[in-house]
Amino acid sequence: MTGWVVIAGLGPGDEALVTPEVTAALAEATDIVGYIPYVRRIAPREGLRLHESDNRVELDRSRHALEMAAEGRRVVVVSSGDPGVFAMASAVFEAVEAGPSEWRGLEIRVLPGITAMLAAAARAGAPLGHDFCAINLSDNLKPWALIEKRLRLAAEADFAMGFYNPRSKSRPEGFGRALDVLREVCEPTRVVIFARAVSTPEEALRVVHLCDATPDMADMRTVVLVGSSLTRIIHRDGADPWVYTPRSVPA
Repeated sequence: MTGWVVIAGLGPGDEALVTPEVTAALAEATDIVGYIPYVRRIAPREGLRLHESDNRVELDRSRHALEMAAEGRRVVVVSSGDPGVFAMASAVFEAVEAGPSEWRGLEIRVLPGITAMLAAAARAGAPLGHDFCAINLSDNLKPWALIEKRLRLAAEADFAMGFYNPRSKSRPEGFGRALDVLREVCEPTRVVIFARAVSTPEEALRVVHLCDATPDMADMRTVVLVGSSLTRIIHRDGADPWVYTPRSVPA
């Protein structure tokens, strides 16, 4: 087979944060497949087909990409951030496993990108400087009971945490429930960072304590970072504070 599939991360928004490896794959592609706003980040050119689809059809999108590659086309499946972090890489491999055997002979590559959690952490300083975990707060693909269990265990283990998809219009109550879980386990002064649309013109960063965090501080363009019990704030006159988590833990 001469076709291939590349699953590429476009980073958090700023074109300067798209890796050269991803840029090269996009230049070779005959077809771009992805969620509507991500495909629209790709500049049209002669010979390139753009295939936009809705956000809840990941497996259909994956099958379409694999079918085109099997026909000899060079397909890039685009995600924001990193394709392996709550994004399209897993969906493509799920489609491969369930699909026809010839798809297993395709060339499939995953190209990493700068995910929103890491971009947000870099803006704030180093809040993920020690052990941390990432949790998707959307209950579209898993039950809320599992989300709550993971939240509680991560907080009890004193991880710093990054939350994706904290609050949508269709389920605005979820993030408030997450904050309630954190307040049951963590001290009121735990550091919480709301990082919205990092690396875009709409970027906004807000650092608060858990006791002051409210659900309306987040939306679907926000990544929420919660520090560990050791996370520190360095206040600065006339500038946003720096937030960091020390690299060592006292014995």
